[in-house]
Amino acid sequence: MKVSVIGTGNMGRGFAARLVKAGHSVGVHGRDAAKAADVAQAIGAKAVSAAEAGKADIIVLAVPFDAAVDALKALGDIAGRVVIDITNPLTADYMGLTIGHTTSAAEEIARAVPGVALVKGFNTVFAQVLAGDGKVAGGHDVPAYLASDSAEAKAVAAELARSIGFGVVDAGGLKNARYLEALAGLNIYLGYGAGLGTAVTPIWLPVAG
Repeated sequence: MKVSVIGTGNMGRGFAARLVKAGHSVGVHGRDAAKAADVAQAIGAKAVSAAEAGKADIIVLAVPFDAAVDALKALGDIAGRVVIDITNPLTADYMGLTIGHTTSAAEEIARAVPGVALVKGFNTVFAQVLAGDGKVAGGHDVPAYLASDSAEAKAVAAELARSIGFGVVDAGGLKNARYLEALAGLNIYLGYGAGLGTAVTPIWLPVAG
């Protein structure tokens, strides 16, 4: 697939590197063109302009939530494009969420950029886990929880997730991003606030009968 990763931070870089390793055609775009070029060169991707980024099959939104809408609008007309939103609406200390319960980052982005096929996903994964081999203790796949009101977009995101070594959990409609973002908030607290470290990920396993 042709995938654009918007953002050059730890998550954007880790996601792009994993996509390249899986054989996808990857473009990296960021506000700082020089940094985007450096990241792209380091991982074997291509630095792309905003216009080029908007033409990809899938757009991965890997910027802070407060910059997400402007980052998407800068790409031009992306109506109908599949956008995977991996953002979380975190407070400055990363120990809380700025919105929740009655809305979510994903829903706000979808409202602000109508016409895109938005999928919430990968927001519960630390960058350090993203850079790993996609497995947790016991050999289980790291799960990608995907929520979207578009079945077609969710299927595309699921195909992409499996191609880079993730398991897929269908998390329902986009409204359920409210729960995924809260789950990410808990994971961040456990990783940093409770001292478990960043080599952790939320996963549901069946209980032995």
